[in-house]
Amino acid sequence: MFLRTCLAVLAVVVSVTFTPARAMVCMEKSMTLDEVVDTISAQNGCESAMKVFRDCQLTASGDVQLGAAVEKKCEADFMPGLKATQKQAYRRELRICDGKYRNKSGTMYLSFTAFCRAEVAQRYSRRALKAGGAGR
Repeated sequence: MFLRTCLAVLAVVVSVTFTPARAMVCMEKSMTLDEVVDTISAQNGCESAMKVFRDCQLTASGDVQLGAAVEKKCEADFMPGLKATQKQAYRRELRICDGKYRNKSGTMYLSFTAFCRAEVAQRYSRRALKAGGAGR
């Protein structure tokens, strides 16, 4: 019994002490999730942010953070110019993404939802940039 208790305590101490931040290989280097979010946020525009998201995807729940960073980057292109009805339409499209996989289990469905939302934001960004004549 004493040996089991010691092993259990040792396992907890080791797991707490040596749990590194989860890293992934992205853009040919090892990066944490936060570093990838920072990389997405540092991109010049929506298209390049989406490219980083695609290149660094996890196909798991971590994609929720990455997708949110892409949404924010893309929204900067169009959100200030949207009228109230257009904002409602945008939010409705995001809710459709949220509901699409709601009854599915598994973290990959969180990734699918994150990509759906990011793609909606990317579409709105493209339209706004095209209408404004800007090219990022």
